[in-house]
Amino acid sequence: MGMNDKAVKDLNPEFIKIIDSLPNDRKGLAKGHADTVTQEIRPTFLQGDSDTVLGDQQKSNATIVLGTDRPKCRWSGYGGRGYTQCAAIDIVVGRMAYKPKDVFVDPSFKLDAARIYLSQKTDIDDNCYLTEGTVGNAKGRSAIALMADGIRLVSREGIKIMSAVHSKNSQGGDMESIVGIDIIAGNRTEGLQPLPKGRNLTEAMGRLASHVNDLNGIVDHLLTTQMNFNESLTHHFHYSPFYGNPTTPSDAVVGKGIKTSIDFLQDTKRSLLTNKTNLVNFKQTYLEPSGCKYINSRWNNVN
Repeated sequence: MGMNDKAVKDLNPEFIKIIDSLPNDRKGLAKGHADTVTQEIRPTFLQGDSDTVLGDQQKSNATIVLGTDRPKCRWSGYGGRGYTQCAAIDIVVGRMAYKPKDVFVDPSFKLDAARIYLSQKTDIDDNCYLTEGTVGNAKGRSAIALMADGIRLVSREGIKIMSAVHSKNSQGGDMESIVGIDIIAGNRTEGLQPLPKGRNLTEAMGRLASHVNDLNGIVDHLLTTQMNFNESLTHHFHYSPFYGNPTTPSDAVVGKGIKTSIDFLQDTKRSLLTNKTNLVNFKQTYLEPSGCKYINSRWNNVN
């Protein structure tokens, strides 16, 4: 390879081939040093009559297209099918991404590197190849889509993600029901579950801990009663039919009774005390805002 500095080594292999094919006196410019124009293959957007293209496609692979809804070819979308009220703005960088060709191209929601798409009327989920989730796929609605390898929403103050805030949609239709918010990894509907409400979950788990604590008391009372019974049984004797003298207790019962009482005190009673302590620690750790593993977020909320 003619250029072996780190900047070039990090490039896609197809780009490296392009650079290697350039004359030696042009390879310096291929690096784009000092904001010079790089020597690379740039696809050209296939412009329609209703499109206004902003950006010099000979200098960089970045454009803003003002036109109508067009997710693919000129016959796609609501604009391609002759609908009105379907204005769109398509902000794209890196058309055809890692497979650039020196050809005219249509928009590609799959291949283009990064895009912000705004449309007055579109089928945004179909455009982006999204699963329905629980909220379903929007048809013929206004939409904004962001597509890239990585998306970050950064706010110096707060961020709100809200749905169903108005009584009518962009087409004038009534909002007859609340459509929720899906957070989907892997674009798979299977396995989606409702988000729990933090305060309700805390209350439920607190009540469960209280029920377990009550059960601890029930077992403790049962243990005390059983120990009293065992003590009586251990020292139990009968009166002899001869002269009414008391008989001696059973050696086997006395031995077993004493051992059982000791086991109750050393093992069961101690375990019950440990269990009560664990319950207190559990509630303080997970169910109290001061706990180091408090189950609720201190900042984020969901309804």
